[in-house]
Amino acid sequence: ELPGFYYDSEKNRYFRLLPGHNNYNPLTKESIQYKAMECTRLRLLEEEEKQKKKTARVGLNSSVLLQKRQLGLLSSTSYCRLVHELKVNCMQRRKIEIHSPDSSVAGTNNFKIIVADVACERIFTVNDVEHGGCKYGIINLSGLGKESLTVEMYDNLYFTNRKVNSVCWASLTHPDSHLCLMGIAETPGCASLLPASLFSSTNPGDRPGMLCSFKISTAWSCAWCLNPQADNCFSTGLTRRVLVTNVVTGHRQTFGTSSDVLAQQFARQTPVLYNGCRSGEIFSIDVRQRNRKGQSWKAIRLFHGSAVTSIHLMEAEHYLMAADMAGKIKLWDLRTTKCVKQYQGHYNEYAILPLHVNEEEGLLTAVGQDCHTRIWSLQDAHLLRTIPSPHPSAKDAIPSVVFSSRLGGRRGVPGLLMAVKQDLYHFSYI
Repeated sequence: ELPGFYYDSEKNRYFRLLPGHNNYNPLTKESIQYKAMECTRLRLLEEEEKQKKKTARVGLNSSVLLQKRQLGLLSSTSYCRLVHELKVNCMQRRKIEIHSPDSSVAGTNNFKIIVADVACERIFTVNDVEHGGCKYGIINLSGLGKESLTVEMYDNLYFTNRKVNSVCWASLTHPDSHLCLMGIAETPGCASLLPASLFSSTNPGDRPGMLCSFKISTAWSCAWCLNPQADNCFSTGLTRRVLVTNVVTGHRQTFGTSSDVLAQQFARQTPVLYNGCRSGEIFSIDVRQRNRKGQSWKAIRLFHGSAVTSIHLMEAEHYLMAADMAGKIKLWDLRTTKCVKQYQGHYNEYAILPLHVNEEEGLLTAVGQDCHTRIWSLQDAHLLRTIPSPHPSAKDAIPSVVFSSRLGGRRGVPGLLMAVKQDLYHFSYI
């Protein structure tokens, strides 16, 4: 790059970035980058319309896979994984109709975050409100079928005008019974635990109230613990500290850190909390430790070259997936503290973007800051598909996605859900 110039690939020459009148310059790095991203998006959309069926690997199709399976050249595990790869590349986009008891609410606000429960029967949504703040709701996926693409959305009108930075499902009375919300009420921030039954079509007078809410410094992340040794606890990633709260007893533990904690996840087999920081450090904390001044809380320590935006602990808990603001996605072996795989192609510069890992299907999904959804093979880090956004790329139009082989429950349909702007799309297996 040359300071004050930009390179036009079509004309194969440099042009000067001239200062505009009244601080307006049509030629800025941002506008040039946006134009390039939009050209890429339109090209990908055109390619998707032309190619109804694509293959991620050369020479891989359903008939070849079946022949190799019958000849004993493929194990059942490899066969299932490759079949999922084929299905991912054949997914087609269809728009979902969102019905709401309050017809004036549905489809009027932009989706910001969608998070599915463990069974993928419900999706919690955070929508931006035009006059500022956020609106919360739950979408029931039981009506999502192969033929009908309709879902029911229930809004909770009690808790609005609170910006949400992070949200996770919590299992207090039964699986996924509550929701942890972290964000900014005014100043300082606010942490809330809400019953999921608030978002229902029953009589509003019968709805339970908020279980707990307290003011904190700006919260960046949250996680719920499912290990019985730290039962009824959730963690909050704050500015230079971690706060672990027991919602039943009210007991709190504070762990000081040297950086803001942007990503968190609890292990299931042990009461250990993994944290990803703005400094690029990833470390674990055993929450059974008692507070002692001067004691180091950090156990396993890993390091990225940029701020860590998302972490995911694999089922066997020997590996940890992490993404950062440099667009790097790495798979770490926690036993040797070494990076064993890297997943290329993700784009990020400053946004906090989540990772979605589906070990059963052997897939990794991530949405980049360029608004493209990318899907990789977990086993060999091969980029299987790049899905462009249906809407023009913008900072406020980054899609939020959920991928599952059983959307709507055990008998649900497989595929990808994408929420962007005011619309919800389903990319279904064929």
